[in-house]
Amino acid sequence: MWKSGFRWMFLILGTVIGAGYASGRELWQFFGAESGLAILLFTLFFIISCYVILQISQSEKAEHFSPVLSKLVGKKASSFYNIMMIIYLFTTTIVMLAGGGAALQVFSIPYWAGIIIICTLLIFLFMFDIKGMISVNAVIIPIIVLALGFVMVQTVLEQPEAITTSMMKQSNWPAGFTFTALNILPLVAVLSAIGKEVKGKGEIVVASVGSGMILGVISLFYNQTLLLVQSKLALFEIPLFAIIQSYPFYMLFGMTFLLWLAIYTTAASGLLGLVTRFRTTFPIPLWTLSLLFILLMVPFTTVGFSVLVAILYPLFGLINLYLLVCILLYPIKSRRIE
Repeated sequence: MWKSGFRWMFLILGTVIGAGYASGRELWQFFGAESGLAILLFTLFFIISCYVILQISQSEKAEHFSPVLSKLVGKKASSFYNIMMIIYLFTTTIVMLAGGGAALQVFSIPYWAGIIIICTLLIFLFMFDIKGMISVNAVIIPIIVLALGFVMVQTVLEQPEAITTSMMKQSNWPAGFTFTALNILPLVAVLSAIGKEVKGKGEIVVASVGSGMILGVISLFYNQTLLLVQSKLALFEIPLFAIIQSYPFYMLFGMTFLLWLAIYTTAASGLLGLVTRFRTTFPIPLWTLSLLFILLMVPFTTVGFSVLVAILYPLFGLINLYLLVCILLYPIKSRRIE
């Protein structure tokens, strides 16, 4: 139970801790001052969401997100959600591929070479089917979590008053809903792919509570640390660098590499959602299917996504909020049906 539960926990963490989260941009955009209650609500909603999605996925013996969406939003709405899920996974994975190429430029690797590297590693990952991604997450995610945790705890301990900053006022509590909703679509996509692998309720509890608690603690410390350096954040494209600017060069180098690993795990999560959705339609190995999708995606890495993102992402936000409400109400709904 514990071993399998931890496997799913790292899979969940790998889905959420992408470049946006690891860099601090998502946390600062949604939280900031007076957000202690918001982070607590996020932790609670996230645990419930993971539990419900995994429970449905296991009961349906799901191999992709369609049957899970059908249970959550109904058969009629699930057709629309299926289309939007595919668009979401496709576009976000393209953004990650472009980000992976750009991030390696820090190490003097040309943009296109960086894209070739991340694409090659993604195809190699899926040569081992879903087990490959689970194994990679089990190695990469603890490293990212420990590195982030070390930096945040060390910074806060140097200024212990930071943890109580703005704790008296909690006006930003609605951010708990929106930040959870941000992560709902990728969670459904990834956790729906392992339904046949999940064996019991114990695994679901360990994965849900473990991932939620880890994210909650890291988010609280990270947010409080960002509050300490908020006057400098405008000077940095990546908020994390405002925290570690006084650290030795090897720390800057190491954290940049960790951000690239976070991009890689996010791209892998998006690709996993896509290939598992289509492998029943195209009964070919996952690595071949991932290669086909990557060949479709690479040309788009040169296209400006500002217009596309401006149109699609507000729509994804509304879709995510509705899906989150459906997930939170599902336990009540299922009891009434019983």
